[in-house]
Amino acid sequence: QVQLVESGGGLVQAGGSLRLSCAASGRTFSSYAMGWFRQAPGKEREFVAAISWSGGNTYYADSVKGRFTISRDNAKNTVYLQMNSLKPEDTAVYYCAAVGSSWGGIFADGYDYWGQGTQVTVSS
Repeated sequence: QVQLVESGGGLVQAGGSLRLSCAASGRTFSSYAMGWFRQAPGKEREFVAAISWSGGNTYYADSVKGRFTISRDNAKNTVYLQMNSLKPEDTAVYYCAAVGSSWGGIFADGYDYWGQGTQVTVSS
């Protein structure tokens, strides 16, 4: 079992940056692939980025590629999402997710554990 707690959300102007963090409980964080998803009001949850358990492989949604960077620090049991050049359409609740395998993929049902989410609001 792993528990996930996101932080770092907030209100930012378009073009600005935020860094989200997701702290995981447990001593086997390096055994979990991680992902970030987001859900805007009235929309389905969508994939944002994923990272393998070693951090050696990453993958991004086309909508964030070149602007967002996912990374992890296994010594700190934390995964990050650096978000640059933010746009109003990035406004959503952002969730981190974990699965006990080397890769989680781009679908939400590929992950077993979820955080409570953190709100990101980008003003125009």
